[in-house]
Amino acid sequence: MDPFNSLRGIVRYARELRRFLRHPLSSQPCRSAITHRLRARNENFLHTLDTCVYGNPRSPYLRLLNLAGVQFSDVVEWVRRSGVEGTLARLHDEGVYVTRDEFRGRQPIVRGNRELPVQVEDFDNPLASKDYEVWTTGSRSVRTEVMSFALVEHDTAYQAIFLDDFQLWDRPMAVWRPVPPGTAGLKIVLAHMKLGNPIAKWFSQNLITWRQERFVASIYASRLFGRALPLPVHVPLQLASQIAGWLAEQRAQGTPAWLDTNASSAVRVCLAAREQGVDISGTFFRLGGEPYTPAKAKVIADSRSRAVIPYAMSELDWIGIACAAPLDVDDVHLLTDKLAAIQQPKELGISGLTVGALFLTSLVSLTPKVMLNFETDDYAVVEERACGCALGQLGFYTHLRQIRSYAKLTSEGMSFVGGELIALIEEVLPARFGGQATDYQLVEEEENGLPRISVVISPRVGSVDDELLVHTVLTYLSGQHQARQMAADRWREAHTLRVMRREPYATGTAKTLPLHVLRNEPPP
Repeated sequence: MDPFNSLRGIVRYARELRRFLRHPLSSQPCRSAITHRLRARNENFLHTLDTCVYGNPRSPYLRLLNLAGVQFSDVVEWVRRSGVEGTLARLHDEGVYVTRDEFRGRQPIVRGNRELPVQVEDFDNPLASKDYEVWTTGSRSVRTEVMSFALVEHDTAYQAIFLDDFQLWDRPMAVWRPVPPGTAGLKIVLAHMKLGNPIAKWFSQNLITWRQERFVASIYASRLFGRALPLPVHVPLQLASQIAGWLAEQRAQGTPAWLDTNASSAVRVCLAAREQGVDISGTFFRLGGEPYTPAKAKVIADSRSRAVIPYAMSELDWIGIACAAPLDVDDVHLLTDKLAAIQQPKELGISGLTVGALFLTSLVSLTPKVMLNFETDDYAVVEERACGCALGQLGFYTHLRQIRSYAKLTSEGMSFVGGELIALIEEVLPARFGGQATDYQLVEEEENGLPRISVVISPRVGSVDDELLVHTVLTYLSGQHQARQMAADRWREAHTLRVMRREPYATGTAKTLPLHVLRNEPPP
């Protein structure tokens, strides 16, 4: 799977890399390509459905469509009458959608009294190339990370418009992202090489091991093409001061840099700059991997820097690009030339809270997985708005903001959605006990078969009364809902909640999430 596990793999990867870098892109051709794709949106959707679903006997979506009695000619007629989104809403009503657990192969698809067994491989796109594929442990499960040079080139067009919109072409850029087996950092570096806008520094949160050394060999191979990729430098999370120092140097030289990294990593850099007394003002951060919340935004704003965040997913890469005239800190333009989104009401657990669940559909045949009404476990404010920025002028009028996950923490009958946990971790606890948004975390695990929730608190916060901390957490989470108050009493009786003093856990891709799940899952 991993091309860097063998000499033959390195040679093949280097050959594909050379082909990818041979013809650089500029801004105007990128704009033309996007405009063409927007005009051909309906046709692209029907072509992808015809070839990747109706033309693929293995597709779970084909079984769902057959179960619903929907022929391809029906879909063609619905698109003509109601457009892509109207058609997707009708398909959802007919039971043509998949949940995240179904998509991951964790449970069969059940519609009515029919059960359809599925595996994660059943959703593979038969037309997509897989130039780089590894198993990696993400924030929610062990999953496959796939990189396709064709998809990276497709998405490079959005990068060009992003650089135009935020006037970043002439500013030095650095990446603080893990080296492979994670693919996010590699994709970003490759896209900017394709644009002739090379990365000045690649800092990596993870250590370069024997496998990554083979990856580094492919970087040296790129030098033979005259388009050298930057050599990664290991900078762990606890040494964020090194990143702050580099940003301060760029600031002192008169041109503040911009940094692509995870949201919590950017917060660490800003806190390190404050602790070290260095000036990184004017720095631009492009974030990713975690929700960009008001608490994180305040830390970055206090450093007199600016940050934006795109919306992305490993199976689709870019979903939304940051708006230059935002209404919220996480306001993005949905990339409607590449995918479609619909919302469906979803009631969450005992809270009775109903959110507008997001379902995504891929419109192009380049994505590694086929998605047809895929439930993302996210919800957001979705609106049509002409904002006036470059992406809006191209025709991207659909905006997403306040994007949150409703993946729940559930233990002893008590359930909480992502937005509640974020507010607790980033606002309530720092305000009550001190510290910053990145100093707290909830950790879910099993101990001797029993659920256990740990409130992680960084040693930097100092002395804290454990009983008061547990009481504060339970009081906040129980709220005013009677069922939750009863569940909170069970947590107290069972001693489900405890305090753990350590740095919050980071995922394999250096994300620090408000809820971290400890699992003993063996690699496949």
